[in-house]
Amino acid sequence: MRRLLIALLIIALVVLGVVGWIVLGPGPLDFAGGSRVSLADYKSADPTGVPANLRQASLIERGEYLARAADCEACHTTKDGEPFTGGLAFNLPFGTLYSPNITPDKETGIGNWSDADFLNALHKGVAPDGTRLYPAFPYAAYTMISDADALAIKAFLFSLPARHAPAPANSLAFPFNQRWLMAFWSAFFNSDRRFEPNPAQSPEWNRGAYLAEAMAHCGDCHTPRNLMQALDNRRKFSGAVAAGWKAYNISQDKQSGIGGWSDEALTDFLGTGHATGYGTASGPMGEAVDKSLMHLAPQDIKALVAYLRSVPAVADPDLPAPKAAPASAAPGAVNVDARGKAIFAGACAGCHDWTGESPVLAFATFTGSRSINDPSARNVAQAIIWGVTRQSAGGPVTMPAFGQAYSDTEIAAVANYVTARFGASPSAITAKQVAEIRSQASQ
Repeated sequence: MRRLLIALLIIALVVLGVVGWIVLGPGPLDFAGGSRVSLADYKSADPTGVPANLRQASLIERGEYLARAADCEACHTTKDGEPFTGGLAFNLPFGTLYSPNITPDKETGIGNWSDADFLNALHKGVAPDGTRLYPAFPYAAYTMISDADALAIKAFLFSLPARHAPAPANSLAFPFNQRWLMAFWSAFFNSDRRFEPNPAQSPEWNRGAYLAEAMAHCGDCHTPRNLMQALDNRRKFSGAVAAGWKAYNISQDKQSGIGGWSDEALTDFLGTGHATGYGTASGPMGEAVDKSLMHLAPQDIKALVAYLRSVPAVADPDLPAPKAAPASAAPGAVNVDARGKAIFAGACAGCHDWTGESPVLAFATFTGSRSINDPSARNVAQAIIWGVTRQSAGGPVTMPAFGQAYSDTEIAAVANYVTARFGASPSAITAKQVAEIRSQASQ
């Protein structure tokens, strides 16, 4: 009996240790060290709000800018749907969630919400009727948004046309369909504290931190999650899978992250979704650029770059340094499935060229692209299946979707051909993996 009690005690201590390790993990800004202060006690320029040129704008105009910064439209709009009317499906391992309508419709939207209701949802993850929201809505990041900025966003949303658009019912497996459990999750992982500047850092850094952490919630895609599906900030910005796409490492690691990028390249990528020699954003990142980041003021993009530069390097051993040189212009043999080469010749080479240097437009150039150099080929397969539409100075740029034209086997073959020809390390993605990727994308 004594041995059994000792064994149970050891097990209990191990479990408590694991739980403590998860729950007591660092916050998103802890890596910077120093002490943080309340906004009221911060002596430098206020890092919250809008850029200086918009400070005298109307509440609705300021709210529109901040709603862009918070990337609200992306999650609350279906493909070809009315903006902010919700209904976007998030396919998760334990079921499907649908985003709600956030137009001011009083039956299906937020038209009956008071200021307090809006702040409770944004900061605490609690709906007006007391039900708990799922952290797919990133309230653990939005909790840092100042009350003034939150209410400006509300004013903008309430200025929109009211659209009657009920969201489909969620379909989650037990116990994930029990919303009350989110109260425990929030107790552990939602600080319910507004943004606190770090006086030891520059005003520009603090502005970038507010934009990256409170508004753009970069970590929700780029930071891995722990066993409780909260962000694991011990591996901050080291990359994760979001909506079936790989959100790549944006720590300062020089091989697998962005430590080797110039400030100019980072500025171009965040502001336009493309940087020469580093590739083009696609999937959720492309959408974040088109619907959010490209609308930010240049000084805010500069602040984001300054903040990203401070995030410690976390290496991803699965990602080689991208191949910087184009491939040979000759179609020559590549030691992968011949079907991949045939499909590339018929459907891809006209735009991407055999060198990977597009003669059509820079957005289609492969050289230096992280996705082309990712041995998992996840994002390459995603782009082939769903296509890519991006905004450019000349209007929308579209790579057509081939998901209906080609089988999973054919998509795997051409993805493997592309990484072998243009990347630093060939992939070996299978038809089964392609089928799984199809099922993971938010629609």
